[in-house]
This record gives sequence, structure tokens and C-alpha cells, in this order.
Amino acid sequence: MSREESNRLKYTIALIAEFASRFGIGEKQAYNYLARFKGLAHLASYYDVIHTQSFDDAVDAMVQVCGHNGGGLR
Repeated sequence: MSREESNRLKYTIALIAEFASRFGIGEKQAYNYLARFKGLAHLASYYDVIHTQSFDDAVDAMVQVCGHNGGGLR
């Protein structure tokens, strides 16, 4: 695994943990929610921009993207 792939993976895990913490859900639930409502796809597409933001801003972006795709967490 390259260094960039490792960094992406670590960031994704940390972001899922922050998302779970904000909503008081388990990390597995957070992962499933983000996968179902396209938050993880958005992160994969825009990682270069998202990882430069604070975790609060990144979680806000995930909430917005998931909301536009049918997610109900606000």
C-alpha cells in the first residue's frame, strides 16, 4: 500500500469515527449510513479538498451530501 493510500484510509477511518461521535451512533452504523447515502463516494471523489478542512467542516459536508441522497441525519 502506498503512502497516499495509507493516508486516505487513515483519514477515512477518522472521519467515520467523527461522524459516529457527532450522531451518537456506532462506527459500523456510520460507515453503513455514509456508504448507503453516498457520503463515502463523495469523500473518494473530493478527498483532495475535504482532507484540508477541519473534521467539523468535513462532517458537515458529509451530512449535506447524504441528506441530498435521502439520508435523514441532520
